[in-house]
Amino acid sequence: MTYTSEEIYEILKNRIIQLDYEPGQILNEKDVAEEFNVSRTPIRKVFEQLKNNKLLNIIPRYGAQVAPIDFMYMKSVFEVVRELDGFAASLAAKKITTEKIEKLEAIVEKIKNYDIEKDYTEIIIQDQNFHEIIFESAANPCLRDILYSLQMHTERMWIYAKPEIGEINLFLNTMPDIVKALKSGNSEHASKYAKYHTDIFVERIKQEFF
Repeated sequence: MTYTSEEIYEILKNRIIQLDYEPGQILNEKDVAEEFNVSRTPIRKVFEQLKNNKLLNIIPRYGAQVAPIDFMYMKSVFEVVRELDGFAASLAAKKITTEKIEKLEAIVEKIKNYDIEKDYTEIIIQDQNFHEIIFESAANPCLRDILYSLQMHTERMWIYAKPEIGEINLFLNTMPDIVKALKSGNSEHASKYAKYHTDIFVERIKQEFF
């Protein structure tokens, strides 16, 4: 199978986010090139993209290191995400379609049936899907692109924090309220509950890591 640079980037990015590559792990350019049956040139390009997205550190004469979890940087990420998630939800409340509302409701129902221990990764994926529907419904390309660039870091943090989460209600305490506000077209409430959704996660992270 022949891989494009874009495909390799997505595969490596997801391995980093999902912690298949552990924080601090060294990636050997030659080994990665051999795995994907490509030359080193596209791998260098992919490594540079990952570095630009703060997922990889390039160490001269040594190699590429999977970026450690930087808790102070994550604190700054969550401060921005909180405000932009709220803004996206407020915009989406005026534009979201019935079809998108139904998709959000279906995600909430799925999460209700998950086991936090066995299905944690799937819960995180569904949570990201939930947010992505709102990003797209906000219909603001600039805002969407910024939120997508931040999402890879928040998703990685949620997966890293798995042992500390432990409660399905951290998801379900706010998601139905967000959907209700979007469904009624209430921008103020949509923003309020979207921010609160971030707040409760950040508070749990603070208790454990800050």
